[in-house]
Amino acid sequence: MRMYLDLSEAELAEYQSRQGDPADFDEFWAGTVGQARAAAHPAIVTEAVPQLSTVTLYDVTFTGFAGQPVKAWLRLPADADPAHPLPAVVQFVGYGGGRGDAIENLLWASAGYAHLQMDTRGQGSGWSRGDTPDEGASGPQVPGVMTRGIDSRDTYYYRRLITDAVRAVDTARDLEVVDASRVAVLGASQGGALALAAGALHEGVAATVARVPFLSDFPRASVITDDYPFKEIGDYLAIHRQKADAVMATLQYFDSVNFARRGRVPALFSVGLMDPITPPSTVYAAYNAYAGEKQMSVWRYNGHEGGGPDDDLAALAFLADRLPRVAPEGP
Repeated sequence: MRMYLDLSEAELAEYQSRQGDPADFDEFWAGTVGQARAAAHPAIVTEAVPQLSTVTLYDVTFTGFAGQPVKAWLRLPADADPAHPLPAVVQFVGYGGGRGDAIENLLWASAGYAHLQMDTRGQGSGWSRGDTPDEGASGPQVPGVMTRGIDSRDTYYYRRLITDAVRAVDTARDLEVVDASRVAVLGASQGGALALAAGALHEGVAATVARVPFLSDFPRASVITDDYPFKEIGDYLAIHRQKADAVMATLQYFDSVNFARRGRVPALFSVGLMDPITPPSTVYAAYNAYAGEKQMSVWRYNGHEGGGPDDDLAALAFLADRLPRVAPEGP
């Protein structure tokens, strides 16, 4: 267990990131997402093996960045009926992980939601399996994906992954069994960063759950923690010393702070005040910048695990209020 190594709680509540907000941020992302949608093909959905008695499992392939194939799992309550479309949760995975196995992560389908869990391109060998390659350009990089293609916003790894996340929301909303007006995005760490990005970029997201979100406040995060994955940035710049300004200019387009500044839907955050991986000040940087309705679960004695099952319970309650499982009746 680590002790507090960051700002005090009072300072965290007031902290504002110094991350710049590029004038062409919105144009860049509109163009990137538009290109992916123009290259999109209908998702391929097939039953997965094995099947369970209370949850139906599907293997999904959809098109993400530049029309490239991305895997996902779709988990539905066994009694799901297109005549009564369901609210949906689109979930993104933490750093190093992939979509795992179809029979894992049954909470959201068991709670009555359609649950689409996106795979993570080029990851999925750290702690859970993945099935999606990363087809993007690269160059010299530190092991991991934090510096893959980092010399340009156009080639940076997270341009591809964030676009995949937006397209995952498109895919969920296109499913016959899903009510497109009741779709939430959710994730922890890297998954929380993707939820903030998709919630800001996709006009059809109704709520966001971002637990201990990563990719936030690069100017501070890159100099206050020795823990990975943020440390990959420092390792890269320790060798490529002359590239610091260019790297920080690239990262402005992918910082959770800048997506939070564009947040408009209700959002639930969480933070562990003893977290060395996403230091509390970096989480608060995104939370304090978030422009929509928001609330924060604070875990004073926890690290990167945050609230664990207590975060699950909080998310269930949060989404039950905002994505009712029975669609409201019309006038």
